[in-house]
Amino acid sequence: MRNTENYFAHESAIIDDGCEIGEGTKIWHFSHIMPNCKIGQRCNIGQNVVVSPDVILGNNVKVQNNVSIYTGVECQDDVFLGPSMVFTNVINPRSAINRRDQYLKTIVKKGASIGANATIVCGNDIGEFAFIGAGAVVTKEVPAFALLVGNPAKQIGWISEYGHRLEFDSNNEAVCPESKDKYLLTNDTVKKL
Repeated sequence: MRNTENYFAHESAIIDDGCEIGEGTKIWHFSHIMPNCKIGQRCNIGQNVVVSPDVILGNNVKVQNNVSIYTGVECQDDVFLGPSMVFTNVINPRSAINRRDQYLKTIVKKGASIGANATIVCGNDIGEFAFIGAGAVVTKEVPAFALLVGNPAKQIGWISEYGHRLEFDSNNEAVCPESKDKYLLTNDTVKKL
């Protein structure tokens, strides 16, 4: 085990030069943090994770085992990335053609969760507190608080900041059963009141 001044990294982890890693972050077995990554405070990087060059992870990001986070991806604070979920960064990859100058950016916004084995096709941002179900294949932008499942992913409802399905009444208002926070649905957009 190896403890640095501010964060923990297992002895089998590889951390390349030029990375910024925040206080309280933990990096586990066989993970590779490539050059110039920025990883925030209190993150947990699971086993066998690859974080490609120039990736940005906010504070309190949880990355489960076997996830590859490719160049062009940014995860804001409190994002959850489930086991073996997949990001892409080129829309039309070919082995014989170098498209490193064509990486598309994908932003996973604050509090969003992406389930196990889900795939996020590059260039499609995930809205705040959205929830992507296990195995879903995201091929378009995801609104804040949206709940998506399937292949291709389809929205089946709305979800609270606490991860509970929201049921809207005739006034287009919903209450989270756990937090009692109120939400308003207007023009296919949900906002917390």
